[in-house]
Amino acid sequence: MKIAYFYGPEDVRIEETAIPEPGYGEVVIKNKVALTCGTDLKTYLRGHPLWIPPAVFGHEASGVVYKVGEGVEKFKVGDRVVAHNSAPCHECIYCKTHQYSMCENNLFNSGAFAEYQKIPERIVRQNMFTLPDTLDFKSAALTEPFSCAVYGVDESNIKQGDYVVINGVGPIGLMFVKLVYLKGAHIIVTDASDKRLELAKKLGAKDIININEVSDVVKAVKDCTPQSRGVDVAIEATGLPRVWENTILMARKGGLVNLFGGTKKGETFTIDCQLFHYSQLTIKGVFHTTPYHVERAFRLICEGVISADDFVNNEYDIDHLVDALESHRTGNVIKNAIIFE
Repeated sequence: MKIAYFYGPEDVRIEETAIPEPGYGEVVIKNKVALTCGTDLKTYLRGHPLWIPPAVFGHEASGVVYKVGEGVEKFKVGDRVVAHNSAPCHECIYCKTHQYSMCENNLFNSGAFAEYQKIPERIVRQNMFTLPDTLDFKSAALTEPFSCAVYGVDESNIKQGDYVVINGVGPIGLMFVKLVYLKGAHIIVTDASDKRLELAKKLGAKDIININEVSDVVKAVKDCTPQSRGVDVAIEATGLPRVWENTILMARKGGLVNLFGGTKKGETFTIDCQLFHYSQLTIKGVFHTTPYHVERAFRLICEGVISADDFVNNEYDIDHLVDALESHRTGNVIKNAIIFE
């Protein structure tokens, strides 16, 4: 089979290797679709601490069961499926306190950029699903990122009628927009891309602000709220410290700030201590997702809440994975798809 290996920054090679064999409880999937994402692009450009070269990468895919290992009962050869990229241990202190995204032994799986992919037993048990006939492979492959957005919204305590700002409308930010819209909130979004801002409006944003067209983005956001007091919930989805700082300044007194976008190692941000204390802000970091939210995300996709029509742009074969990543790099697409025969 063909598989992509990451050897170093901007050094991705398509090689051939044996199709994997499933062990006990494991499943081998013949991938039909794999999607590019921001993490894949970061890996391609500068590497990733979880993947030591040469490493397989890619973690958003769906396909058809090719082989099942002994002990697998929920799935059979030929099933159309999607598997999430992680599963917690349910044994560490964090799992015992239901903080599954903090699991000390969280099992992460990668290798979606390959014709076949082996799914570990723990993920097969917890986070793998059979696709209904009405669900296409591209939309199903959105399960992993969408589950992160579902978790992020759950952690934001959004109520009907709230004013919510979402800073950054890449794939995750756009997913936030759709989910927050379903909560019945007034959504304000900021970004530098008119194309993404227009899609955010289609998905439910009420006010769109191009950060290149305003001198003070914090004031522009606050001016969209009653008495310019600030938003009830402020969500950051870029992973840039300066946007973290602006996001905090957009919240009203007593508001909640969700710093969702992951930053580079070692980066810091500053906050006015008096503002933090006397405005009684709640500021939280939210990372990854949980099995509960993975299943909810999959069910929402099955219901058509989001689809590949809005999130997936161009198609490539595995031999042109680098072209797909370079296209993603331009910022002119939301996601690209690798299509396998």
